[in-house]
Amino acid sequence: MAASCVVASELLQNTKQISMFFPKTSRFIRRISTSNLQCDKQHQLKTNSASQQLVGVVGLEIHAQINSNTKLFSGSPVRFSAPPNSLVSFLDASLPGTLPVLNRRCVEAAVMTGLALNCTINKKSLFDRKHYFYADLPAGYQITQQRRPIAVDGTLTYSFLSGKKRSQVIRKHVHVKQIQLEQDSGKSLHDDVRSQTLIDLNRAGVGLMELVMEPDMNCGEEAAAAVRELQLILQALGTCQGNMSEGQLRVDANVSVHRPGEPLGIRTEVKNLNSIRYLARAIDYEIQRQIGVVQRGETVQNETRAYDSKSGFMPEPNLPPLIVYEDDASLPSGIDPGQAVVVQEIKEGLPELPSVRRERLVQTYGLLPEHSFTLVNEDGLMEYFEEVMKGTRREPRKVIGWVTNELLGQLKQRDLSVSQSPISPAALAELLELQETGHISSSIAKQVYQEMWNSPGKTAAQTIQEQDLGLVSDVAQLHSICQKVVDSHPDEVCAIRSGNTKVLNKLMGLVQKETKGRADPVLVMDILKQKTS
Repeated sequence: MAASCVVASELLQNTKQISMFFPKTSRFIRRISTSNLQCDKQHQLKTNSASQQLVGVVGLEIHAQINSNTKLFSGSPVRFSAPPNSLVSFLDASLPGTLPVLNRRCVEAAVMTGLALNCTINKKSLFDRKHYFYADLPAGYQITQQRRPIAVDGTLTYSFLSGKKRSQVIRKHVHVKQIQLEQDSGKSLHDDVRSQTLIDLNRAGVGLMELVMEPDMNCGEEAAAAVRELQLILQALGTCQGNMSEGQLRVDANVSVHRPGEPLGIRTEVKNLNSIRYLARAIDYEIQRQIGVVQRGETVQNETRAYDSKSGFMPEPNLPPLIVYEDDASLPSGIDPGQAVVVQEIKEGLPELPSVRRERLVQTYGLLPEHSFTLVNEDGLMEYFEEVMKGTRREPRKVIGWVTNELLGQLKQRDLSVSQSPISPAALAELLELQETGHISSSIAKQVYQEMWNSPGKTAAQTIQEQDLGLVSDVAQLHSICQKVVDSHPDEVCAIRSGNTKVLNKLMGLVQKETKGRADPVLVMDILKQKTS
């Protein structure tokens, strides 16, 4: 099919104005910032009595772009920001006489995702046509899986931090109704000045997984945590890159409110959310809006496009049923094993998933749960931490402070990713090892660390040598400095001899000031105790 790709010399034009809503593009924020107090307020907001409380109900439909070199049914390449209409085959443009050929990679990605989400994999699934008109859908229908999707009945387990200090781990589950393969549509670009719509079909036919999650969530924070966990799973599997700013993960939220024990309320749909932070905000806003409507005695209007199997669907006549096999033993004779999709092989190749990573970090390194969340939820941070641990004998709980506070703080301040850090894991490990072995103090370690940020490529040892930052360990010199401090502070010495040993810390600080933070703190403390006893 690659030979059938055509490059359009100009954008296809549709002079009839098409009204569509495009949310403002927002920068992808990895951390979920909605507070759990607001979440509790939203899903437990009460009216006059406990029996009358209104709670939010949230279900999600998520479109994940499959990480594949080519489209779902054609050989056209998949690439973000390519020139308009430069990645369009005859099939993508819906020219007569073209037939779809299923991309095996997309099938394997869907099966792998289904297994990771504890789904049942349908050994036989079907393709359907969903008929509707958009100018960027040249065939007039979308090939999807409505009647019998490739995976059904799964569970996504997600967690988030709660409590005043965000140290309590809350674990919840959401039921995954189904995962279906389908085509993406093209892109409409509206030119209001010329009253025309320009069509880019580069995205048309790109493979998607649509994941339908049941309404098991109650607020924006829960939905955001579920989407972030799914994003991490897809990235770990390699089935979707999950870059929301590039439209690789798009979320539609179905939101309603009701009183517990009563039927679910009328839902509305918030569409095309491409940021986890704004997903949480949009859902919480919609819950509060609906609560206000109900409390005023009004009726929430159904503003959702119906997902109706009786309307607009028909079997796809150009594609046979999709068959996957449980194991090699179930392969029929004459089937090339290299061309078949075998569930057992995919299951054996599943990588370590985010929830397993967090548990392993806690068990292996003795980290707090909140630290494991930070390491796993920040792209590349867990790998960075573990590489640092290979190069130093420092306790993991001391290393985690450097990674999550010093390193991550600097990265956030400069809007950099972990992969863009000028300090490699090996370089940080060297610095920590120098501190661990007593060559530098903790204050000097931070000074050297800052210098390493300012001078990328320079090692900790080079910086210490050039600036003469090593610990002063000459006993005679330290005795002289300590004696000078003791002689000039008789009141403090008297307090120490009266039993107030905390004052020793003040004298320690004065010695460090004299030595510019280079005195060996253990040795200095021993000398001060001797001179004030």
